[in-house]
Amino acid sequence: MNPTLQQDLSEIENILEQVKQQGIEFLNAIDTVPTSTQNSITTNRNLNDFGLGALTALEEFNQRLAPLMVSQAGPRYWGFVTGGATPASIVGDWLTTIYDPNAQSTKAQGGVSALIEIETINLLLQLLDLPKSFLGGFVTGATMSNFTCLAVARQWLGKQLGHDFAKNGISTPIHILTATPHSSSIKCLSMLGIGSQNFTKIKTVEGNREALDIADLEQNITKLNGQPFILISSAGTVNTADFDDFGAIKKLKGKYNFWWHIDAAFGGFAACSLKHKHLVNGWENADSITIDCHKWLNVPYESAFYLVKEQHKNLQVETFQNSNAPYLGDPLENFSYLNFLPENSRRLKALPVWFSLLAYGKQGFQDIVENSVAMALQFDAFIAENENFELLAPTRLNNVCFTLAGDHNQEKVNLFLTHLNDKGKVFMTPTVYQKLKGIRASFVNWRTNENDVKIAIAEMKASVLELGIE
Repeated sequence: MNPTLQQDLSEIENILEQVKQQGIEFLNAIDTVPTSTQNSITTNRNLNDFGLGALTALEEFNQRLAPLMVSQAGPRYWGFVTGGATPASIVGDWLTTIYDPNAQSTKAQGGVSALIEIETINLLLQLLDLPKSFLGGFVTGATMSNFTCLAVARQWLGKQLGHDFAKNGISTPIHILTATPHSSSIKCLSMLGIGSQNFTKIKTVEGNREALDIADLEQNITKLNGQPFILISSAGTVNTADFDDFGAIKKLKGKYNFWWHIDAAFGGFAACSLKHKHLVNGWENADSITIDCHKWLNVPYESAFYLVKEQHKNLQVETFQNSNAPYLGDPLENFSYLNFLPENSRRLKALPVWFSLLAYGKQGFQDIVENSVAMALQFDAFIAENENFELLAPTRLNNVCFTLAGDHNQEKVNLFLTHLNDKGKVFMTPTVYQKLKGIRASFVNWRTNENDVKIAIAEMKASVLELGIE
């Protein structure tokens, strides 16, 4: 064995203990860790010949790289709909790294860790009150979940027209209808060969909404003269957390032939709360659903899952089967995620979720969701009452979309946000809503409390004064 590796192996307990202590210190201080940084490094470091060993590498990390880290998992990081890692999810993530399986098979001598994934999907269906008619699996994020679902939808549409797009490529136009799609869905249309501009944009409901207008949707459907299409709908739009009318879409599903996909990356967790569950009424009738775990489920990053109705499993296999690997056997008799997902190599992303669900249960996630919404409404109240700011849209769930008050301040919005973020106490992201420059604060972190909102408000008031905004 390489001598440096041998030394690290002999010191593994000490190495992990030092990392554990460093992790505990960071997590205990996360409230005070800046939410942004202007630190940087040169990235042209030379690779040494013989290796430093883990502890020396850790020392260099602490000196050079740790200053680049910010509290993205902290209570006042309100950008990008970013959650944080709960204690139980950290346990699951550490154990995933230690056991290090490639989670694919349920019946194999070389490992059956995919059974954990199937059980975790079953637990998630219970959490979200969805039927067992969905099959699911874990991917890296909403982009790959949307990709998985829309790839199966593409195969479905081809079969409706007598084509096998997975084998032979796209040979006829694919009709996509959507109102306010997330950018990841548009990226997926590009990756799937459909085209990022190849969709029909449906009007939104009048009255400062992002939800699709059902009447306009049906008008566009009738223009297709019975041709099959794919509908991409939203459970929580990225700016204002708006929801499409799933009950009305269900009725259309009874009249027309289409694949119904729901992007519920964070909004799907409204199902955890009795107060907000009505927002997803009817979503169980969709053909596929995208949901992120590293948002409102608060597990470490790179965790999402797809749900596709079991009745479409043949289409899913046709899309993703490793057809040039005969040793894998019949994909329907010998289940393996190899034949149901894009990736052939996957860590056991289900385990942090499994630990979280068992540790905190339905009540725990109801509390997280309802606390996030309460904090969003507290922040919303400040925006509505302060003369320097104005809401761009009602706060429907957990996202607060706002801007500086007055048209004359539009040119100062980005300056204000940059100044605020640079202070390192709170982080939000810029947006454009109905052609106006705005700011979006997203509340999904399990740690966020009333004091965090007060700190953010104080920093915003100070920034207004420091910049002389009137």
